[in-house]
Amino acid sequence: MCAIIGIVANSSVNQALYDGLTVLQHRGQDAAGIVTCDSSGKFYLRKDNGLVRDVFRSRHMLNLRGNMGLGHVRYPTAGCATSAEAQPFYVNSPFGIALAHNGNLTNASQLKQDMFLEDRRHINTDSDSEILLNVFAHELQEQGKLKISAQDIFNAVAGVHRRCRGSYAVVAMISGHGIVGFRDAYGIRPVVFGKRETDKGTEYMIASESVALDGLGFQRIRDIAPGEAVFIDLEGGLHIQQCADNPVYSPCIFEYVYLARPDSIIDDVSVYKARLRMGDKLADKILREWPDHDIDVVIPIPDTSRTAAMQLANRLGVKYREGFIKNRYIGRTFIMPGQKQRKKSVRQKLNPIDLEFKRKNVLLVDDSIVRGTTSQQIIQMAREAGARKVYFASASPPVRYPNVYGIDMPAASELIAHGRSEAEVAEAIGADKLIFQDLPDLIESVRKGNPKLERFDASVFTGEYVTGDIGKDYLDHLEQRRCDLNTAAQVRDAEASMIDLYNSP
Repeated sequence: MCAIIGIVANSSVNQALYDGLTVLQHRGQDAAGIVTCDSSGKFYLRKDNGLVRDVFRSRHMLNLRGNMGLGHVRYPTAGCATSAEAQPFYVNSPFGIALAHNGNLTNASQLKQDMFLEDRRHINTDSDSEILLNVFAHELQEQGKLKISAQDIFNAVAGVHRRCRGSYAVVAMISGHGIVGFRDAYGIRPVVFGKRETDKGTEYMIASESVALDGLGFQRIRDIAPGEAVFIDLEGGLHIQQCADNPVYSPCIFEYVYLARPDSIIDDVSVYKARLRMGDKLADKILREWPDHDIDVVIPIPDTSRTAAMQLANRLGVKYREGFIKNRYIGRTFIMPGQKQRKKSVRQKLNPIDLEFKRKNVLLVDDSIVRGTTSQQIIQMAREAGARKVYFASASPPVRYPNVYGIDMPAASELIAHGRSEAEVAEAIGADKLIFQDLPDLIESVRKGNPKLERFDASVFTGEYVTGDIGKDYLDHLEQRRCDLNTAAQVRDAEASMIDLYNSP
């Protein structure tokens, strides 16, 4: 899960890109980058590990010159991420291309080999985004032209679709030509585009979520369709074409559960309203299966579960209370780099208000249960705050399978619900009772906003991968690689601790 943004404007875009990335910071807290291009075709790049506010200082902003540019925020995956993998990436041939990518290529290893053996291109990092950039660059070079047209760019995107598998929402900037945004043929990861009118003409923006458009005064046009490409030239001309042979709309349903901001609209579905419906469905299940419940109060785990929890409480006719206060300066624990840091951060992140728990039967509501570490600690905190009983409800079904499309859940062994019944998960996290959302109810909660969405990527719940190329060997390889990366990270942590101990007085 990352965020991408691209703008073609009539004046300097550095501040707009910075502001847009700040709005999208929830999608990635590990690294940030901006690249701009001026009228001479020269690129200006700044990227590093850290939050947007920390990566960009005044001196960097002044150097980001030009009226078009890209931005990216990244979140950490397994192992220890380095600044070398911060985006956007750049390649000088042909023309000069910069690219930012949200998603994950499932055939990255084969593509990397093909890049070297057939295309004679060198990949310098372990990032599949650099591979994607080089595939696009090669396909563009194959057009064989010094001055390319919108159709040439669409032909190159079609080449990417033929060669790349997995998930990708992309913005790419071509020096002297403009910015192109495109999406994989399944539309797994979100991307939207919009425009705003100025005294100097029309400006266009492409971004992961509509909130970035809202924050900068752009009017949302629509989502980029699966397999589609949108090209904005230097004169502000908008060109759109379907570039995939057989697109199948299959957006990631976990975007609506957790990843996206509630004020976003993704694939014509209001995330906020979808979460309201999740609360309704969950309440209906409780009333159906536990009509004599003794819940005294419903308390959300901030922030993403608030919408569903409030609606659930209303439907049950039970008090809704804010029982946990969140430290705004601690990042999202789901996307912390490493289990040890996740465990450490939960109590730094949340503090219970004891009076909301004392001598009460409390129903805690979260958007999902992934590793279970956070849920376990929060339940313990509720008991320490004086709760008589602690029940737990998840607005989504049990997460039992790895995600291979850009969310950091590649190892089944890390998922608490994998291989466990719901009763066993309840025991593992220490809940007196555990209620999961049913998958058909979750799908209906989202699909009601857009009946045209007949299919979703719900692989984390079902183990069925929409791209059809994921087997046991692939998952086993991912898990082994993850274990190797985590082991290496643990060794580095241990070495750092030894150095600290040695240097301490």
